[in-house]
Amino acid sequence: MKFIVHDDPVGRSASNYIARVDLASFGLDGQVEQLWLQVVADGTYEVACIPFFTYGLALGDTVLLTDNSYVSELVKTSGHRALRMMFVPDLPARDLQQAADRIRAEIRQAGLLSEWNGDRFVAIDIPPNTEPSSLFAVMESAVNAGDAFWEWASATPFITHT
Repeated sequence: MKFIVHDDPVGRSASNYIARVDLASFGLDGQVEQLWLQVVADGTYEVACIPFFTYGLALGDTVLLTDNSYVSELVKTSGHRALRMMFVPDLPARDLQQAADRIRAEIRQAGLLSEWNGDRFVAIDIPPNTEPSSLFAVMESAVNAGDAFWEWASATPFITHT
């Protein structure tokens, strides 16, 4: 089993809870993403990180858990969206560094939250009513150059593997 972890979740606090999502439902057999959550008083949990591989979830969404701490259901969406970008594996280190620096600069300029998984994969939180066109332009440039791929996490609804 391979675990996808969030080393620096944007919603880290002293009272976070970690749960898992089985990624088999999304075509990633044998992989599990560990999501950081905030406990909500009614027994639900709020997503406190930007999902790297889980589809259909975003920062601030409310979820339910199984008895063995797997996310079982999306209860309420937050209106946030997760935008993800992965640089291709064969991109030379110097080109990767320059492209990643451009993305980081645009994320900062737009005032957005992001999380990196290694140096080739970033998940960006897009709050409601936000259209970061400059970021999209930089991402589109990297994609058109064949250096990266991007996707919305909401492209596929959240489902669990039963």
